[in-house]
Amino acid sequence: MVGIVMFHPRFLVAFILSNYLVCLLATAARNGGFTFELIRQDSLNTPFYNANKYYPNVPQSQISAYKGHHLMKVSIGTPPVDVYGIADTGSDLVWTQCVPCDGCYNQTNPKFDPQKSSTYSDISCQSEQCHLIDTGTCSPQNLCSYTYAYGSGSITQGVMAKEKVTIASTSGKTVSFDLAFGCGHNNTGTFNDHEMGIIGLGGGSVSLVSQLGSTFGSKRFSQCLLPFGTDPNIASKVSFGNGSEVVGNGVVSTPLVAKEDRTPYFVTLEGISVGQTYVPFNFSGKVSKGNMFLDSGTPPTLLPQNFYDRLVAEVQKQIPMDPIKDDPDLGTQLCYRTEINLHDNAPILTVHFEGADVLLTPIHTFIPPKDGVYCFGMQSFGNIDIGIYGNFAQANYLIGFDRETMRVSFKLTDCSKR
Repeated sequence: MVGIVMFHPRFLVAFILSNYLVCLLATAARNGGFTFELIRQDSLNTPFYNANKYYPNVPQSQISAYKGHHLMKVSIGTPPVDVYGIADTGSDLVWTQCVPCDGCYNQTNPKFDPQKSSTYSDISCQSEQCHLIDTGTCSPQNLCSYTYAYGSGSITQGVMAKEKVTIASTSGKTVSFDLAFGCGHNNTGTFNDHEMGIIGLGGGSVSLVSQLGSTFGSKRFSQCLLPFGTDPNIASKVSFGNGSEVVGNGVVSTPLVAKEDRTPYFVTLEGISVGQTYVPFNFSGKVSKGNMFLDSGTPPTLLPQNFYDRLVAEVQKQIPMDPIKDDPDLGTQLCYRTEINLHDNAPILTVHFEGADVLLTPIHTFIPPKDGVYCFGMQSFGNIDIGIYGNFAQANYLIGFDRETMRVSFKLTDCSKR
């Protein structure tokens, strides 16, 4: 857990000396002197750091909330076609539905037509790019065929291709780059008609983050997800590369844990407090490093059964209401039926990552699936030792994922104003 440092006997003064910012942040020394910290003006550590000043052309994409998922906008092809895909930090492949698409789910917007783009090119199965994805195989036409499956049971099948992708930037100008992506011709699963595919933001080599990093030299990004139920017309931002760092007052950071599977962003969860009551991840108090990963493509937070049972029991203790027992639509979820807003009566949860405490208000933890009903935004993940930190809990936090410093940073933010 994070300690609190008291600053009341200290002071902060700043002035410019040559190319450096001199910060005075010190108590008087015993001999009456002071300690000065010398920081470059463009350092992330200066309280006046402005990413847009030093990185005026940061690639940035719109992201909006829709039915529990977050749709990220990219433009593919020449002329560009807008694609709204699920932003997913738990997977790598970027794909969209392409014509012909006989085995595809219904989609409101037109599907991408490769024959109408002058910059589309198929990837050969002999090419190095075909092997960026583990399931790349040779088709009878010598193309790179793929099958990519998700934990939800959703599957996309198609061919790997290269295409020009365009996104916005902080300067107002667009940024274009070549992207290896999946042109999906057979896609099934739990998709709704607004979801045109998935934008993989994981740490693997075929993800958008990694391919952008190869182009722009930095494998870091930050996202700010909007809360469940936000007007879909309100958009926030995902920023990539240098200038996307999460800095400033209120930032807390936890180490990324490197594992053989490079896709997920693994962190270490020590426990969760319900109000003032601490519930450890396990009884012994000892936890394995990297026992949790952040997944923007999964709405609820999923926890090991034993930890979940103890956490839910404590949540119930602190809510003076009887949970719903008679609604088969809700399954085994902890839910309450009330005419008042449960957000005004539920406890605050504190998620204790290694070195970083993240506060979750009832807006994060109780989700209204229907009028007058609020359900706990965490569920059991079965008898396993790992959990998933879902997008309900990530909302209204600016979260930075940095594979270079190997840290994930959190900053409480009103994402509707970014």
